Amino acid sequence: MTKDPLAGAGPAGHRPYNEAVPATALDLADVRLSRGGRTILDGLSLTAPAGEITALLGPNGAGKTSTIRCCTGLYGPGEFTGTIEVCGTTPAAAAAGLIGVMPQSVGAWSGIKPLELLHHLAGLYAHPLPVAALAAELGIDRFAQTTYRRLSGGQQQLVNLAGALIGRPQLVFLDEPTAGLDPHVRRQVWQLLASLRAAGVSVLLTTHAMDEAQTLADGVHIIDAGRVVLAGSVAELTAERSMEELFLAATRPEAR
Repeated sequence: MTKDPLAGAGPAGHRPYNEAVPATALDLADVRLSRGGRTILDGLSLTAPAGEITALLGPNGAGKTSTIRCCTGLYGPGEFTGTIEVCGTTPAAAAAGLIGVMPQSVGAWSGIKPLELLHHLAGLYAHPLPVAALAAELGIDRFAQTTYRRLSGGQQQLVNLAGALIGRPQLVFLDEPTAGLDPHVRRQVWQLLASLRAAGVSVLLTTHAMDEAQTLADGVHIIDAGRVVLAGSVAELTAERSMEELFLAATRPEAR
């Protein structure tokens, strides 16, 4: 693995600015969510240890994105039941600087250029990562003069990922971060996520790429129809079967 080019950028590199990191990054207990008369989350419970990459897997419609929305304050406590603790506090409090979020789609200003966007986001935090170093690490400097709307889908993904990391969060939520990336850039992002973990940053990752989960994650939670159907460490779960085999056995096509 290559050396983290941000390791010397400022006093902490990728490390979260707030060093008082709790032992558990994320704790959900019996979370239930319904929207439009349809049950989305049906008693979902999971725990993600701090300083690890946790993969949240599931078929389309299983509740992965809704789980992230509950954890990041996009769905308020009046919209779901159960308890959610993020970085030792409530989702709303954590959203005020402890977490970073990369959703599946981002509504960026279409005419803005990548570095302009990142400088704007950096201005929202007291101790952000250096924009130039982060852009160089992700290769954003190669298309820095192109407006956001003219970027390819993969290039937009890289800008969105940088936006999630710029505030030096304790916990970062990544919703399918490598979707649309070519294999070389995908491996580049894998290296970045590994360097985040090495720096003590917690990562909750959703992906449909089973090899990605098996390669990157420390622990995995497979959900189906709004419930966790299989959970454990990747090493234990894949001792005899691949992640894809486990996923296919644990989830039901008809649930989608």
